[in-house]
Amino acid sequence: MTANAQAKLKLLHIHKMLMEETDAEHGLTMADILERLAAEGITAERKSIYRDIKLLREIGVDVRKYERNPVEYAIEHRGFSLAELMLLVDAVQSSRFITQKQCNLLVGNIKSLASRNQCALLDKRIHVAGRIKSKNDSVFASIDVIHEAMRQRKKVSFLYYKHGCDGAPVVQHDGKPYVLTPVKVVYADGFYYLEAYSDRHEGFADYRIDRMRSVAVADEAATRTATIADRTFEDADYQYFGRMGGERATVTLAVAPDKMDIIVDRFGAEAQVTPRSDGGAHAVVPVKVSEQFFGWVAGLGGTVTIAQPERVRRAYRDYLRSLLED
Repeated sequence: MTANAQAKLKLLHIHKMLMEETDAEHGLTMADILERLAAEGITAERKSIYRDIKLLREIGVDVRKYERNPVEYAIEHRGFSLAELMLLVDAVQSSRFITQKQCNLLVGNIKSLASRNQCALLDKRIHVAGRIKSKNDSVFASIDVIHEAMRQRKKVSFLYYKHGCDGAPVVQHDGKPYVLTPVKVVYADGFYYLEAYSDRHEGFADYRIDRMRSVAVADEAATRTATIADRTFEDADYQYFGRMGGERATVTLAVAPDKMDIIVDRFGAEAQVTPRSDGGAHAVVPVKVSEQFFGWVAGLGGTVTIAQPERVRRAYRDYLRSLLED
């Protein structure tokens, strides 16, 4: 190996060991660096290590010198802080829609951005009730295909499955693939959905992406209309319940005292809150009125009720009566 090649290899090894083994709390001494290089068959002098560290700094690597006893060198700041990496791991491990296999792969990729010592802090296990175990590992691949179809302005083709009464998946549409115009991909209630436009029905429908198979970019050009273009952005401020459609409405909810957390958890800053004299509040929220919305209200046991508009109140009462009918 030429001297020039060995110098480049030395620089790469120094960068690698600093990335893998150091952070703000854990550094490597000059003796540590020389020992690790020697284990790789690379001999070096201290002066050359100083030059390499200077070069790494010049290209943007955040190599810090810590005046400890002895002096240590470490990469303090990476692309993500430890707190941000923890947040990413928590988000991945808390997601129901991804399989355990996908979860492990994603967490592994996130941990590759951390030092070895930080990896130990990221090794946590969050129990996720209802996680998909082995049903469909291709959700992310399907999303990529859908986005590619949208980029090419093509329709997307797929088979769609629902579960029969025996629990087995049953292909829909008489076993024929759907060929639809993809409008947008939506994440709601722990699952990804494709919102698509059907020329045949001249309308929109949602499809759970984890229930889609054989997803492909179709040869047929996507349908382009003003309605579809507007749909890409409309409804963004309206809360869906179970991705079920319905009338868009601004609803006033009467909230019992000490129950405002329920509203904040569901609607966040979208809720316009006005305190009442009895200690409760009125919360004005934008929703898609559906049976799922009514079911959410009913499940709160009277702590949250529909105050306005009157047509939504009547529809809610009709929904409750229908549940009592044989």
